[in-house]
Amino acid sequence: MTTSTDDRVSFPSGEKGELLRALAEQRELLLITVRGIGDAQAARRTTVSELTLGGIVKHLARGERVWTQIMVKGDGELPEGMLDLGQYRMAEGETLAALLEEYRAAARATEEAVAALADLDRSVPLPTTPWSPPEPVHWTARRILLHLLRETAHHAGHADIIREALDGASTTAQR
Repeated sequence: MTTSTDDRVSFPSGEKGELLRALAEQRELLLITVRGIGDAQAARRTTVSELTLGGIVKHLARGERVWTQIMVKGDGELPEGMLDLGQYRMAEGETLAALLEEYRAAARATEEAVAALADLDRSVPLPTTPWSPPEPVHWTARRILLHLLRETAHHAGHADIIREALDGASTTAQR
């Protein structure tokens, strides 16, 4: 059985394991992108975007936490911090090491929650947000996992561009 990138959680067999494995691979690409940089580099903007490497790690950690909460609780309530715009910025005093540990902890929590699900067809109401349609929306656990996969891949691409502009390093070259 294959395990996650930190070898603490074994992936279940079947579709749950395949989706978790794909998500772990995207996380690993992101982690390669931030390898070998310090806190000042992690907080530095290198493009016209406000995104930084530390901000991306922080946002993805928060995203995993809130989407896992939505999937597990299934109550349609807005998780605390989901709409907090501070999640996109590495705040003064934060360290990349601490943000990475939070990201790893969020990943473990996601893997454990998915492994505990009876199946991926569990449907839950999404919280109401400013961009929500007027009628209630429900997603399956599968769709939430696919959303996390897309979000991680999307931001791993952003991170690669930021890192390349920072010091010329690219994820492909560091693999």
